Formats: sequence, C-alpha cells, structure tokens
Amino acid sequence: MAAPVDYSTYLVTDSTPGILGDRDLCQVVEAALQGGVTIVQYRDKHSSRDVVVETAKKLHDICKRFQVPFLINDQVDVAAEIGCEGKARELLGPNKIIGVTASSVEEALQAAKAGADYLGIGTVFSTQTKKDTKSIIGPNGVRTILSQLAASGHGGISTVCIGGINISNTQQVMTQSSAPAKSLNGVAVVSAIIAAANPAAAARELSSKVLTAKVPDVIRAVAKKTPLSHNMTNLVGVPISQVVQNFAANVGLAVGASPIMANYAEEAADLAKLGGSLVINMGTVTPDGLKNYVQALEAYNAAGGPVLLDPVGYVPTFIPNLYNGPHANTIPNSAGATAVRRSAVKTLLAAGSFAVIKGNEGEIQTLHGASVTQRGVDSDSTLSLAQRASVVQSVARAHSAVVLMTGVTDILSDGRRTFRVDNGHELLAQVTGTGCTLGTTISAMIAAYPQDTLLAAVAGTAMFGVAAELAAGRAEVRGPGTFVPAFIDELYSVRKATAENDSRWLSLVKISHI
Repeated sequence: MAAPVDYSTYLVTDSTPGILGDRDLCQVVEAALQGGVTIVQYRDKHSSRDVVVETAKKLHDICKRFQVPFLINDQVDVAAEIGCEGKARELLGPNKIIGVTASSVEEALQAAKAGADYLGIGTVFSTQTKKDTKSIIGPNGVRTILSQLAASGHGGISTVCIGGINISNTQQVMTQSSAPAKSLNGVAVVSAIIAAANPAAAARELSSKVLTAKVPDVIRAVAKKTPLSHNMTNLVGVPISQVVQNFAANVGLAVGASPIMANYAEEAADLAKLGGSLVINMGTVTPDGLKNYVQALEAYNAAGGPVLLDPVGYVPTFIPNLYNGPHANTIPNSAGATAVRRSAVKTLLAAGSFAVIKGNEGEIQTLHGASVTQRGVDSDSTLSLAQRASVVQSVARAHSAVVLMTGVTDILSDGRRTFRVDNGHELLAQVTGTGCTLGTTISAMIAAYPQDTLLAAVAGTAMFGVAAELAAGRAEVRGPGTFVPAFIDELYSVRKATAENDSRWLSLVKISHI
C-alpha cells in the first residue's frame, strides 16, 4: 500500500511548445514546487525515450528535494528505471502509487475495486491539452461519481478532478462537486501552472483556492463526529478563570464539539480513549500544575489523540486580553517573559508531542530561540510577514507540529506548507478569553479531521475569524457586551449551514499560501 499522499495541488506537466513555450521544464516544475504543488506527474508522449528518461531523472531529483511524490504517465519501464513513487494508470507493485483516470461511474468503481490509490476524475471542462476526451462531465458529473464511490463503500479512495481546471474556477468546481459523503482531495492542472508567466505565484494562488474549498470538509467532520475537546485552562484568578472556561465551553458547543473543562490529570487517561483532543492552556506555572500537564500530555500521546499547546500568560491583577489578534492589548507575563515560564514550556515540549502549538509573535519567537522582551500575551510586531513565516516554519519543523502564530495576520505552517489567514475583527480584542476559545475551536477541528492537521487548524482559524466579522456586522451589536452572544450565534450558524452543504460564507474567507 502506498504511503499517504497530499493530492491537493497536483501538477501534470506538458512539454509541448504551445504550453511550455521555450522555457526549461525542470525550472518551471521547481518554481511550481516552491509555490506549493504537492504532487507531480510527468507526461511526455512526444519525446524520445532517452529524453524522457533524462528529464524524468532530473524531475525526480527536484521532487525529492521538496519531499513531493513524482509520478510518470503511461511509461512503466521509465518509472521502473528511475525508481519514482508511482505512475498513473499502470500497476507497478504494492509499494507504488497507482492512479487511474475515470470519466464515468463504471470506470471509477472498476478502478477502485482493482485497488487504485487515487482517481483522476474528468474531463471536467474542455481543454486544449487533452484532445482524446471521451466526454465532458462538468462538476455535476464529478459529484455523481463521488456519490457513487461513497455509496459503494469506496469513499476512502483519493480523488482529484482534471480537465480545464484553473485558478478562476478551482474553488467553484471543488465546492460544486462535493457530495454529502465525499469530496475531492484536490485538483490536477496542466496549463494553469505550466503556461503561467509566474509558475510559483500561480501554484500559490491555486493551492490557496484548493485549501479554502476544503475548509467545509473539516467543519462537516466536526458536526458529524462531535469530538471531545478536553481543556486544561487557567487555575489562577478563579473568577476570571471560570468566565473563560464557560466562554470556551460555549464556543466548543457552537462549533460542534463536546467540550469538557477538566484540570485533574488523573482523568486524562480515560478521556483520551474517547477519541478527542487535549488543549493545554499554560496559564498556571507551578510544579504541581506542570506535572498535571505532563501527565495529561502523556495520556493523550499514548492514546494517539492530538494535543494543542497554548503557552499563554496570565496575571490575576489584570483582566487579561487572551485574544492574540488585531489590536490586542498587552499585559504583564507571557511564555517569553520569565525564566520559569520558559523552562516550563521546554519541559512540556520535551515530555511529549503536540499536534498544534499556538502563540503570539513573542511566544513563537521564544520557542524559536530568540531573546524576546515582551510584557504580555501580545505585543507589537517586530518582524516582517516573511520573517514571521520563516520563524513559524522553523518552529514547525523543529517540533514536528503545526504552528500558529496569531496576530493581525495569522500564520500557520506544518514546516512545509505555510498559509496566512486574514479574517477576524477588532472586537475580539475587547473580550476576555477569545484566544483560549480559538484554541478550543482548533482542538475540535484537529480531533475530527486527523488526516490533515494543517488544514484542520486553518479551517478553525478561518471559521473563528469569519464568525467574528459576521457578528460585528449585526445591527444589534454595539460593543463587546453584545458582541459575545452574537459571535457564538455566528459560529453556530456557520457550523449548521456547512453541515447542510451551504458554504456561501466561504466567500468571506481570506486564506493565502505563503
């Protein structure tokens, strides 16, 4: 069986002058990989075998540098000679990626039964790069095939659509093609990237469209599974703590989770068996509190449940602003503010693994190893967007986790893919506990959608921000006091609408590949 593959942005090459022009194919593919292409298929039906082999070797080396699978179309002998990861349509063995093109329900079912790892469904629209199309099936045809795959017990097979897909129609096609029980894993494109004046930029924009279109899949998964969200939150400053826990619990319910606020680590082993996730909101730094966190972390790691770390600061003398987004106030103490707190974070990171690490710029910089002078849970940005992205990528690689750096622009990365989310509203900064509740929201997503933690975290972040924008725009909202119930209502409304396949709110989502 082939290893899991990210099919979201699938590039099929074309070396013909009408598409490639006089450019070097290897340079174009490398640029596309820099822009976020997740899998490459080499297709060349016109060159001699020697040229094909030479080009295939070069492309395979490039793909290996980016840790992206490389497939070859039709030519089994070439694929076997260079040892690439797979080849479309032909079976090379149990450890290779097998892909089959299907333009009808019958072809799709036959390929799935035969053991294909993925299907290229199409042709969706007419295209000049493929003249031998059997039929144009459109998004509705794709949807029919996906529905029948799910109904026949083959819902787990990966699928991409192909044929006339470009930046302008990608999100629409993926949304319209989505069936209640199965959605596309991605899109396969040729000229949209190969013929682009800037292949890297085209790949970035395409991957952003694909990820945005997949956000509803995550939210529907939460609505379907109602995953446990186990929150271990602040114990200092009990009155404020209780307010934040109540707020986090209500947000968890609104997004479709089953929240529990349980700070006693002896419960963690049993709770971890329920298939949910754990949030460690590191507001309390005491020896006993740290042991409590470590015990819970170990329990969830043993059960295979995802854990989110939020190394947020807290001082009971102040009413803290726990949201790390636009225009957030600052208060004393944070993950980077004291040696004790830095040591506690190091202890937690050494004690187990985290699926997501969430923090503001100062906190993530501290994890990166920078010396940061910071007074509170948020501080003025000292880094450019590119520098912030670089720090997030580095921390993600170092800890094998998805890292979220919150701010006016939220940045998320798994160390390979990096995205920015520009949703949110300044009223979030005027309410205690919104940072904690963002952690609760993301915890529900990563529990319900374990196949792609980065997508799940991006989906939760975008949903949270859009709900805030919708709430702030309601006529009855006059300030923070009226904002909170409206915000919870909008989270609920987004979840309910998405579960019913109404994704019109996606037009407000601002996700971009960096």
